[in-house]
Amino acid sequence: MRSRIEDVAAAAGVSMKTVSRVLNNEPNVREEMRQRVMKAVDQLQYRPNLSARSLAGQRSYVIALVYNNPSRNYLMEIQSGMLDACRDNHYNLVLAPVGAPKQRKADDLKVVFEHFAPDGVVLIPPLTDDPVVLEFLEQQEVPFACIAPKHPDHRIGVMMDETAAVLELIAGLVAQGHRRIGHIKGPPAHGACQWRFKGYKDALRASGLEYDAELVVQGAFSFESGIEAGNRLLDLHRPPTAIFAANDDMAAGVIRAACERGLAVPRDISVCGFDDTPIARHIYPALTTVRQPTSEMGRLATLQLLARIRSTEAGSMVHVEHEVLFRESTQPPARR
Repeated sequence: MRSRIEDVAAAAGVSMKTVSRVLNNEPNVREEMRQRVMKAVDQLQYRPNLSARSLAGQRSYVIALVYNNPSRNYLMEIQSGMLDACRDNHYNLVLAPVGAPKQRKADDLKVVFEHFAPDGVVLIPPLTDDPVVLEFLEQQEVPFACIAPKHPDHRIGVMMDETAAVLELIAGLVAQGHRRIGHIKGPPAHGACQWRFKGYKDALRASGLEYDAELVVQGAFSFESGIEAGNRLLDLHRPPTAIFAANDDMAAGVIRAACERGLAVPRDISVCGFDDTPIARHIYPALTTVRQPTSEMGRLATLQLLARIRSTEAGSMVHVEHEVLFRESTQPPARR
């Protein structure tokens, strides 16, 4: 038979209210008491009845991941980290894609709240700064956490210094001998597009290289846009010797475009990306990129959201570190 909260309370020698406080990670519970309850939970293999909890506490014990991001790899990594945090805190996660047109975004959000009534929402770029989405959530008075917002003031969630990361990456390409470095930008509405583009320009300036607008093309954070943008750069009369795409999906598209032309990566063209999603390690050659701890960012943003759900004063903007990984897709440029 399925264990009940009464069984856990009896086994731990505490009240049902204490068990509930422990399971909800509420503050001001003595560590010794918390350990006793969790030991009883493990022994009895107790799993909270979310429906009963919802009725008793006027919560749904559901949080929603609201997204409109073309990078499936990035989305899956965020989702993985969020699931870990939800599982540890006995919450359910629902995925809530919202459309691009202004009216449809609000309509899609209304459907999510009508069907699931989430206790809170995690936003990922570009929706972290979308005025329609933010206005809707504020009107609903629903707590939300942001991943990589352009305007982090007074927000909770998680972010990374992406400009500094790109500075380090481009400096590494320059150290290899590259002087003509192309860049594929992300969508303009995406905060990462601005930060990574700034890092690219700052790195050129720091290395004494002149910025050339011809070497910068627009992408959309998708594999397909990487192919198209890569072809535009490779079609130049003087193509770059290295291309930095603002995410791994677009970088993989550049490698595809180069290979279709009979070019070898990195012998004929060096390619690098950003995020270190699984595709960076799965393609050949393995991709030089910036490791953004995407899964961990999903987990941390969820923890900040859960803290805010429990207390309107809790939660903060957490900063995480990056790592630049030089792999097989980059090398010193061939002499011409």
